[in-house]
Amino acid sequence: MHEIADRLLAAHTAGRRLAVATAISVEGSAPRTVGTSMAFDGEAVIGSIAGGCVEGAVVETCELVLADGIPRTVEYGVSDETAFSVGLTCGGQLRIHVQPFTGELAAALREGSAIEVCGFVERAPVARRMIIFGAMEFSAALSMAAQVIGYRVTVCDPRPLFATAARFPGAEIVVRWPTEFLASTEVDEHTVICVLSHDARFDAELIAQALSLPVAYVGAMGSRNTHDRRVASLAERGARDVSRLHSPIGLDLGGSTPEETAIAILAEVIAERTKASTLALTGTTGAIHSGGAGQATSGTHMSFDNSSAP
Repeated sequence: MHEIADRLLAAHTAGRRLAVATAISVEGSAPRTVGTSMAFDGEAVIGSIAGGCVEGAVVETCELVLADGIPRTVEYGVSDETAFSVGLTCGGQLRIHVQPFTGELAAALREGSAIEVCGFVERAPVARRMIIFGAMEFSAALSMAAQVIGYRVTVCDPRPLFATAARFPGAEIVVRWPTEFLASTEVDEHTVICVLSHDARFDAELIAQALSLPVAYVGAMGSRNTHDRRVASLAERGARDVSRLHSPIGLDLGGSTPEETAIAILAEVIAERTKASTLALTGTTGAIHSGGAGQATSGTHMSFDNSSAP
């Protein structure tokens, strides 16, 4: 539920009655993972629980729950003779719990508290932050794309003419010398640092400083020649863990525009976090999503408590 919390709370505040469906078990191939939720208010759908599969049938169950307020658990899968008729052609098996969206659930979402659904405990997604150094068009594209996938973005540049809210909607804007800002701001193991600035006055010092911090990812934009000069400068400064530096930044996707570059950078950031192969799915085998039952998407953590299992 946490992944659609904002929309659920807005609908609840507006006085709309909701039934919320949550995937509590996923086996085999399925487009979404455990913990994914979808809601229905009798007219409109919020979220997506199975990428299109079985959602029409889930809406019918939501209508029943809205009518009588009684929670229900439904199952769909290849062993179910109705599986293909409701759209589950991917071969997986889904178990979905549908319940009324109550004031208690709303309060838990507002507080970021854990939510128990049929023995599963869903915790709020990890708060991820991206710090982008350098206010340029590539930075603007990266800022927008990162926000779409849930990052809180900070853009830092010492030039007030370039670091503006108009150029970077939704991001925190910091007009300050980059090394001073990085020394003063809070970072953790979920923080991503992207140096896109190309400024010889501070780039090497900034990267060395970033590499000394316990962050998830450090990347720097530049050509291979720039990278070679950068590594030499880092060595002169005695920088540690230079192997952690992603430079030139991003995966080789063949794109060159700011928007395409943003996708390449985010692809590398995600791959670094998940330790995925980055191979085309046509060249891999096994489950597409590494998280099976008991693991959810978008940074949401699910755990199973046998003592309260149905």
